[in-house]
Amino acid sequence: MWRGCRRAIACNISKKRSILSAIPVGSSPQQRWSSDAAPIISPHFQSLDDPENEDIRYIMQKMKSSRLASDKRHLTKVLVANRGEIAVRVIRAAQELCLQTVSIYSHEDRLAKHRFHADRSFQIGKEGQFSPVGAYLAQDEIIRIAQEAGADCIHPGYGFLSENAEFARKCAAVGITFIGPTPSTIDKMGDKVKARTEAIAAGVPVVPGTPDPVSSFEEVRAFADEFGFPIIIKAAMGGGGRGMRVVRSGGKELEEAFERCQSEARTFFGDGTVFVERFVQKPRHIEVQLLGDKQGNVIHLFERDCSVQRRHQKLIEIAPAYNLPTHVRDAILADAVKLAKAIGYENAGTAEFLVEGNDKHYFIEI
Repeated sequence: MWRGCRRAIACNISKKRSILSAIPVGSSPQQRWSSDAAPIISPHFQSLDDPENEDIRYIMQKMKSSRLASDKRHLTKVLVANRGEIAVRVIRAAQELCLQTVSIYSHEDRLAKHRFHADRSFQIGKEGQFSPVGAYLAQDEIIRIAQEAGADCIHPGYGFLSENAEFARKCAAVGITFIGPTPSTIDKMGDKVKARTEAIAAGVPVVPGTPDPVSSFEEVRAFADEFGFPIIIKAAMGGGGRGMRVVRSGGKELEEAFERCQSEARTFFGDGTVFVERFVQKPRHIEVQLLGDKQGNVIHLFERDCSVQRRHQKLIEIAPAYNLPTHVRDAILADAVKLAKAIGYENAGTAEFLVEGNDKHYFIEI
């Protein structure tokens, strides 16, 4: 954990460089690091990585006592249940908060960057026990690793188990904090079919689509016959651009898209449930950043335009959204907050909308 704290300590003390000469060599850590006298580096520092150094011990004690002072429970060690770039970013942020970090990896990812950024790392299962992707969906094994490592919280990143209410409940059952929305909120919003239902109940517009999941090709074809092409088939538990297929014609193309979407949903999210919507052509993709607390308060931090994408993966985000009509922006922001309040959303979240033309907007997910 000292690796991550080094940057925070250096940042905190760099402003006090000019008073270094005024600090007595034999003074105590309390005197050296008081509010009116904090040197860039005391004569006692041998290394910022040395946990035995009395200055570091004092600083860490002060940082721990002030961090999350309003919370009854202080988190100290986080397991990041993800891989790649997102895991590296979460680990880096946790270390800057002086949290100890634990990473997990599949056998195929044993040389991946995220493994070596954490303070400790564990392989998920034995070689050949899980598929390269399935390892990150192994709920019981991940929780077992968290317990073995002494982690008191799990950050799921995005995709994988980030929208899995069952996993959040399993974490709570063993006393591990799931960093994300409550299980009941995930039940409502993690499943995109249920999210559509909640949005409709709250009076927020959605793209025309199937009211329930589709389990057969005949249901998909019936929807296409009613609404016409193009349509889009989506994984109900999907995220990160995975589990989506745009279909522009019927017949074999439609059947293959349905089967591939189901297969991809099972592989990446552990659930093959899919639904169908009318495909909105050339829309703007507008997202609203939300923050909700445990008292039912929700605020928005305005919007960003995420329309530049490749294979449903966002490439560029522009904030604020350029040339978005004021009445459309106001309506989107109001609907985002309204829906978040209706479902009792806690934590940070993103409400996503499509804008068709210059006046129609549709909720797609949180």
